[in-house]
Amino acid sequence: MAARTPRIAVRALILEADRLLLVNAFPSGKSDLWCAPGGGVESGTSLPNNLMREVHEECGLQVAVGAPALVNEFHDSRSGFHQVDLFFRCTIVAGALDAAWRDPEGVVTERRFFSRADLEAGRIRFKPDSLVSAAWGTGLHYDPLEPLVL
Repeated sequence: MAARTPRIAVRALILEADRLLLVNAFPSGKSDLWCAPGGGVESGTSLPNNLMREVHEECGLQVAVGAPALVNEFHDSRSGFHQVDLFFRCTIVAGALDAAWRDPEGVVTERRFFSRADLEAGRIRFKPDSLVSAAWGTGLHYDPLEPLVL
């Protein structure tokens, strides 16, 4: 299999009232997996500007992008897919979640805040595995080569 260039994505860790914002990015309920809002980086645009765009598209929120919190790699050895996700601590500066908001790309179908207890108790499926420690921790975390799941 030919080597593929890793895809770079940015993701937001947004805590509000000690709850973490997650999205379900699987149209038509294809999967019950939740993740932090964000997406692919467009060349020629800074990582923070890419992240602000992605959070607005997916959630209708304007955010301030802070310090990086996690570098996570996903891979699928069968297809050669490899994605590097860069997670940043973010704060909401304008907007509120609205059930009527529609992602213009049609990818994110649901967005919700979850407590740490929800995540630690396994009440929802989420990725990456290190999400809780990164969101509620300090410093910069690294989670290498996590297998891709749907």
